[in-house]
Amino acid sequence: MNSLGIYEKALPKNKSWKETLQTAKDLGFNFIEFSVDESDERLARLDWTKEQREELRDASWQIGVRIHTLMLSGHRRFPLGSADPAVRENSLEMLTKAVDLASDLGIRNIQLAGYDVYYEPKTIQSREWFMENLKKAVEIAAKKEVMLDIETMDDPFINSLTKIAEIKTQIHSPWLQAYPDLGNLTAWPENNVGRELETNIDNIAAVHLKDTTPVTETSKGQFRDVPFGEGTVDFKGCLQTLKRLGYNGAYTIEMWSEKSDDPLAKVKEAKKFFDDIFAEVGIEQEPIAK
Repeated sequence: MNSLGIYEKALPKNKSWKETLQTAKDLGFNFIEFSVDESDERLARLDWTKEQREELRDASWQIGVRIHTLMLSGHRRFPLGSADPAVRENSLEMLTKAVDLASDLGIRNIQLAGYDVYYEPKTIQSREWFMENLKKAVEIAAKKEVMLDIETMDDPFINSLTKIAEIKTQIHSPWLQAYPDLGNLTAWPENNVGRELETNIDNIAAVHLKDTTPVTETSKGQFRDVPFGEGTVDFKGCLQTLKRLGYNGAYTIEMWSEKSDDPLAKVKEAKKFFDDIFAEVGIEQEPIAK
């Protein structure tokens, strides 16, 4: 039995937490994925007061919808591998605050964007700074028993589960795992997606459901806002593989419809798309809390 969640940015914006969580419940989801992106608005969540944390935690309990994952995509703006020591220091401070926030909210996993740097040139040094600071980040997270999950990205730096496994040979900790994005995995032509899942199943803590179009000699690919079923991800094959391998963790539908004219209609369409595939493959979904 697997839980199914929805990314916060798929739901209507500027609602109270009770309204947001109730909406997720009404749509048939077990949890939401909480966003700390690179905007000032969401980065400010890292400095929430006790009362602000209490509001979300209590709403989660009252509605019966969990907050499984904190997506720390703010590291794209303040990367662990930056050439600027002040940015690297800020990046680790963000990570420390995110671990504290996750601990307070009962969040089990922090999803790390697998970039050494994003807006800066990539170098051997940027990789080294990333590795050094990732090791520090894992030590910080381990103290509060919060899992750090590296996502497979839209960037060649970490675009496969194999690359995450290589990192784990250098940073030995049960608190560092992988968060495969099936869309990102599929978009890179060098990845044998089925084989990636098979050989790295022991590292998978959570899975993103997203469609993409591939990277080719003439295209950079499209890594977001591809309607489900219109990209090249073999969701049935991937989910069937994960079921055979005994994966019982969470799936999150990742989409960015919060500012669309009718975000709920888009989410309902996506939910039905995956409900049908889950039923066909034989994946039983966790019942919605009463």
